[in-house]
Amino acid sequence: MAIYLPPTAEEEQLALDDLTPREIVAELDKYVVGQNDAKRAVAIALRNRMRRQKLTPDLAEEIIPKNIIMIGPTGVGKTEIARRLAKLTNSPFLKVEASKFTEVGYVGRDVESMIRDLVEIAIDMIREEKLEDVSDKAELNAEERLLDLLLPPPAPRPQESSSGGVVIEGETGDSQSRTREKLRQQLREGKLDERMVELDVRERNFPSFEIISNQGVEEMDVNLKDMLPNIFGQRSKKRKMKVDEAFEYLIQEEEQRLIDMDQVTRTAIDRVENSGIVFLDEIDKIAGRESGHGPDVSREGVQRDILPIVEGTTVNTRYGMVRTDHILFVAAGAFHVSKPSDLIPELQGRFPIRVELQSLTMDDFIRILTEPKSSLVKQYTALLETEGVKLEFTHESLEEVARFAFRVNEGTENIGARRLHTIMERVLDEISFEAPEKKGQHITVDAEYVGKMLSDIVKDQDLSRYIL
Repeated sequence: MAIYLPPTAEEEQLALDDLTPREIVAELDKYVVGQNDAKRAVAIALRNRMRRQKLTPDLAEEIIPKNIIMIGPTGVGKTEIARRLAKLTNSPFLKVEASKFTEVGYVGRDVESMIRDLVEIAIDMIREEKLEDVSDKAELNAEERLLDLLLPPPAPRPQESSSGGVVIEGETGDSQSRTREKLRQQLREGKLDERMVELDVRERNFPSFEIISNQGVEEMDVNLKDMLPNIFGQRSKKRKMKVDEAFEYLIQEEEQRLIDMDQVTRTAIDRVENSGIVFLDEIDKIAGRESGHGPDVSREGVQRDILPIVEGTTVNTRYGMVRTDHILFVAAGAFHVSKPSDLIPELQGRFPIRVELQSLTMDDFIRILTEPKSSLVKQYTALLETEGVKLEFTHESLEEVARFAFRVNEGTENIGARRLHTIMERVLDEISFEAPEKKGQHITVDAEYVGKMLSDIVKDQDLSRYIL
């Protein structure tokens, strides 16, 4: 049996450098149906980022990312394209709604919080990568510490020698070693899991502080959790636990000891600055000029606050200063009421690439059900396989599901591909409910069954508006 080791960071970087825009589009095709214009735009933006990294530092500093605005209705793949792009490049990725921010001076989140959130995501990413590197060593160290608890080393006892001196003698090394190896084997086989051991556990109870600030808690860059142990000292207490629980606790403790958090922080900030991606959704909700009253008052203010973040500024985070000059911003919005030209001119100029995403057709719905790597049909088939039920969809049944989804979207609110989730849940309602009682059966879903499950609801437009 062949065992494939995960690629190293260098191999991943090499593979990413080799990806041409055409290959990037092909990778995105595995997850998102259609929308070739949007895929081409993000592929070019990503390739330009790779090209920039090969330039001399002084020239690379001058090249800014070509930010993108995606225009299209909900449920056509805007978020998914950006999310898959970030996953492909192993980049820190943050999706945030522009409408959740408020102008400075109003109560609510300020726009700089998006960069702080992105840094937190990057810290978690790098920490997970480092955990994978040290996991084997941490497990071995934890195993040794647990064996020391199960078999404490014997206390040496003094013994007088024939020459009148004193020698230290304990249990013979061979006997101790054999006993330890026997315990190690039992530990690995899980035979000692129920045995109790006593551990020194660090207390994590800190005094609670509440900080009231007009800037919001996120502006407070003092990490109290890190400060308090140094001020008050970190106490530990004895605690009894089962061997398997103690093993997990010791592994976590060893992992924390082996990871250099300063290095993690430096790497995370560097990755945010050079390959971070921020997806600004609902950008159309803050488009529009001042009306002078009502909830629209701060729209232009939010745009003006977002502007320096997009054009490049330095944001203060609890991990240090972060420059936003080379973060890629992908904005998206339906723009039903407003249009991109309603944004303030300075912000429009920072999003030079505009791509329009098309509404989904019935053929697109059929492709969405079957083609992507984790399509809905594959998901439902795999879920029911866990119950021992083999589920099969005929091509006609999928056409019928797509037709119903398209009709409901036309007749009510158009929510794009998200409608398929609702329709599929309705079609498989009975099968999913009765699956545990049908173990070993082969169930075929045909067009007639789909029609039977949905026809009454779709006929009644008022009912479908609430159920589908």
